Amino acid sequence: METTKNKISPYAKNFFDKLASYLDTKLYFYGSVQRGDYFPNSSDIDVDIFTDNESSTILQMQNFLKVPQSKFKRIVYRLHRTNTLVTGYKVKYKSPNNNFEVEFSIYNERYKTQVLKEHNFKTILPWYVAMLLYILKFVYYKLFVLPKSAYLFLKDLLLDNLVEGEASEFVVID
Repeated sequence: METTKNKISPYAKNFFDKLASYLDTKLYFYGSVQRGDYFPNSSDIDVDIFTDNESSTILQMQNFLKVPQSKFKRIVYRLHRTNTLVTGYKVKYKSPNNNFEVEFSIYNERYKTQVLKEHNFKTILPWYVAMLLYILKFVYYKLFVLPKSAYLFLKDLLLDNLVEGEASEFVVID
């Protein structure tokens, strides 16, 4: 998960390499960038960051990304594989040249094994889910015939209900 299965742009690769060096930590990629339903320049890139000091990492990321602290949202996430509640932070970032979007999830190091296990579970999908997800993304990203709300609903339905067997339990705390 430290590398991506799909090729990302040289600009995005350079960005992630610089961020990992700046934070002095590994970045763990998950989601579509690790599967066959990734659409370059359309799909966002999901990244996990694990740290012993979330506050310090957030301050470093604020500086690196040039975003205010208010963009970092505290979250509670129930992991299905272990039925564990974990807390962390999420921040969405769009590159200045709109080359890519990324959603960072920042967790304490103590959750690393459990979170990676959860995210790895959605890397290899049943063939029918992978096919439906690819078609859905093609219709949304290339044909532009679905509103974002419908796309997100259907994507969650496929990933949560057909893969997990239940909806994700994820709460943003402000």
